[in-house]
Amino acid sequence: MAPTDTANAEHVDIPSLRGREGQSLGYAVILGLLIVSYGLCAIQPSTDPSPWAFLAMLATVAMVFYVTRARHLVQRVSWVVLSVAGAAAVVATLFGVDGPVLAIPLSAASMVALLVAPWAIIAHQVNRRGLDLEALLAAVTAYILVGMFFAFVYNLMSQISADPIFGEGSPDSLGNQLFFSFTALTTTGYGNLVPEGSTGQGIAVAEAITGQFFLITAVARIMRGASAKRSTPV
Repeated sequence: MAPTDTANAEHVDIPSLRGREGQSLGYAVILGLLIVSYGLCAIQPSTDPSPWAFLAMLATVAMVFYVTRARHLVQRVSWVVLSVAGAAAVVATLFGVDGPVLAIPLSAASMVALLVAPWAIIAHQVNRRGLDLEALLAAVTAYILVGMFFAFVYNLMSQISADPIFGEGSPDSLGNQLFFSFTALTTTGYGNLVPEGSTGQGIAVAEAITGQFFLITAVARIMRGASAKRSTPV
């Protein structure tokens, strides 16, 4: 290879490397925002979602869109729904509005945010080759987003229905809904919280299947990436 060709090749590789490092950092920021959102939701003593947790979710989704370069149509539709809900949450908080008037829209909008974000990450990662920090951070982030999505499915059910999700003998709160969601997603099944009614139980079964399917595809993605990395010529 001529010296000029070598220089050109190095010139092309450096921006690509920086791009990958930037995306790894972006996924790390997403994961940090997600941990903040989870913490704000987990400390809720009631089933009412926190407006501040929702705003943290909006920041998380914004970062997901930025890192994954989601399609403009998806971004626009999502932002219309989420921005209206976010503005309503801020206004309601300032005027001291609480109860179902605020809780139901926040819960529904949180479901939208937590449904769109993991799909954007999966679409961004599905065709990538090679195993690196970005791939691992993306898998962990998407997995947590799925668990939180199902938590808000249970939360919306509890907001709409007068009956608690886990029956009269078990405390019903957003924190417990998060805890149950991740025990169902990982099929841990401690048994201290059990949803009552066929609807709640059906959602729990669907979440358990989703969790196992996600793990299978994530492992396949990692193995494919590792194989591609080993087969890359030096």
